[in-house]
Formats: sequence, structure tokens, C-alpha cells
Amino acid sequence: QVQLVDSGGGLVQAGNSLRLSCAASGRTSSGYATGWFRQAPGKEREFVAYINWSGGYILYADSVKGRFTISRDNAKNMVYLQMNSLKPEDTAVYYCTWGRPSVATMKAVRSYDYWGQGTQVTVSS
Repeated sequence: QVQLVDSGGGLVQAGNSLRLSCAASGRTSSGYATGWFRQAPGKEREFVAYINWSGGYILYADSVKGRFTISRDNAKNMVYLQMNSLKPEDTAVYYCTWGRPSVATMKAVRSYDYWGQGTQVTVSS
């Protein structure tokens, strides 16, 4: 089992930045990729970013490309999502997740095994 704790959310004005953190514990063996997803009220959970175990492969949703940066520190069992130039449409609960998806399924919620509790990000205009 892997336990994930998301943190770093908050209320910010449009154009500002936030850094989300995901702390992992338990059986954090190598090979797990990490994804960030988000869910706005009344909407389905959607893919935001992906990073593989080594950090050598990263993928972003088109809506956040150029503004968000995903990174990880395996020695500390931490994953981060740096969010810059935030927009009101970025408002959502953000979830960290670990799993072993294939290249074809890395954007799918069902491809991940462990989820954090979520952290609320609210961007005011």
C-alpha cells in the first residue's frame, strides 16, 4: 500500500502562483509514475500532468502546458506541481495519484492505484 497526502492548495488571485506537494509513504518502491488530476464542481476528474519514476518523461494537459511544472524527488518521496499564471478556470480540487499506467492510459483515472485526499485550489478573478 502507498499512502499519499496532498497539500499546498489555497485561495489566490488570477495570475499568481501556487505549489502543490504530494507526500508518499508506505511501499514506495521504484517504478511508480505519478499523476496530478483535478476535479471542478459538477465536472469529471481530469488529467493535469504526469511524470514517470525517473522524471525523464513528462506530459501535460493542453490547458496547463507552459504554466504548470511537475517534478519529483524520489529520495524524499515527494512530488510537486508548480502552478504559475493561474486562471479562474484552474479552480478545482487537485489530486495526486500513483500508479503504473501505460503510455496509452496515463491520462485515465482508472489507470492509477493510489490517490491523495485532494487539496482545494481556488483562483479568483
